[in-house]
Amino acid sequence: MKNLNIFTLTSILVVGVFTLGLSQTNNIPAPAQSQGIALVGGTLHLGDGSVVEEGTVVFNQGKITAVGSREEVAIPEGYQIYEVDGQEVYPGFFLPGSNMGLVEVSAVRATDDGEETGVFNPNIRSIVAYNTDSELPPTMRYNGILMAQIAPSGGVVAGSSSIVQLDAWNWEDAAYKVDNGMHLYWPNKMMSARWWMGETQARPNENYQPTVDEIQKTMKEGKAFAEGEKKVTNLKLESMAGLFDGSITLFIHTNNATSIIESATIAKDLGVQKVVIVGAEEALLVADFLKSNNIPIVLGDVHALPNRDHEDTVHPYKLPALLHQAGVEFCFGFSGRMTARARNLPFYAGTAVAYGLPYEEGVKALTATSAKILGVDETCGTIAVGKDATLFVSRGDALDMRTNQMEYVFIQGRAAQLEATQQELYKKYSDKYGHQID
Repeated sequence: MKNLNIFTLTSILVVGVFTLGLSQTNNIPAPAQSQGIALVGGTLHLGDGSVVEEGTVVFNQGKITAVGSREEVAIPEGYQIYEVDGQEVYPGFFLPGSNMGLVEVSAVRATDDGEETGVFNPNIRSIVAYNTDSELPPTMRYNGILMAQIAPSGGVVAGSSSIVQLDAWNWEDAAYKVDNGMHLYWPNKMMSARWWMGETQARPNENYQPTVDEIQKTMKEGKAFAEGEKKVTNLKLESMAGLFDGSITLFIHTNNATSIIESATIAKDLGVQKVVIVGAEEALLVADFLKSNNIPIVLGDVHALPNRDHEDTVHPYKLPALLHQAGVEFCFGFSGRMTARARNLPFYAGTAVAYGLPYEEGVKALTATSAKILGVDETCGTIAVGKDATLFVSRGDALDMRTNQMEYVFIQGRAAQLEATQQELYKKYSDKYGHQID
């Protein structure tokens, strides 16, 4: 009993200190747009591959009402004008497949809602666990990431993901498109060598085929349930119905070339309408298959080592350009557990540009293509009339960590706060040590 009390007290102290740390953040969501705004004079990267020099963007009530050159666009009387000459204007960047807001500190179990117990959990909804008070969204906003796909992990079928905007009071406010993705983590055919047992080579996964059989069985049951009479309630099977009418996209997480073909083929044969491959390190080896079957991919970390020993050490940097040349549709993603690193997503695109990807294609892969793959391209992803005014202004190139300096951020027309914990700490210690802040 004494040990239990000590453990309980320790847990309370850990969570209490963590909560206290969160309460120190003064990050307040912006109110709805109440006055029309015009951004005048900046270079507009529209997100569809085109650029407008010395352009103007006008938006009101959260929607873009005019886009064009300075001379073409008339600004209504009473609108607030932001002079952004010499600066860069971009659509908000997207972060696909993230556990941001689900996991705060992975070492503190009470703050980890990234995965559920069990192996097949299609009914799990990640959106209801999304924490808008997380320290991470402000750090993403400061690099231009204004939208994200919040996805569960763990097991084989982890559950559904939702699209959120990164300036909200609660998950209901944050939700942009709910439960429109299902996440399937395809098993590995080979298991890593157990070095602690003296193994030097990978070994076959004995559970591979039984797991694949169970995946097929579960999907067949889901399809049969969707097509039959609903005489009983079955949340697991009901949650998969959208896979077969196209309202839910199946995101298959796998890197292996053979598994990409096998998993996508099985899904298509079972009637799944929309398939996306996540990770896809070996996608170039099956580029023809992906292109011919119209299967887009969410790339894993670009800032990574190559998957094969014989590959060029900068192969991950070149991969986006090679996929673009092969005609494979892709967007940038982050596959690591350290979610805080995902704020570097724009610089993944910048590295890809340095290794051959056309600049505006890099921007497109962060904006329009991401929006299309995530199923929200009708309302956001580009700077276009009628779409959400989710965009930002940078003093320089947003894909370059040296010049990516946010000037203004707007999410659905709202002027989102830029100052957060990182900026507060930077200023605090710059004051202490006499460092001059630009």
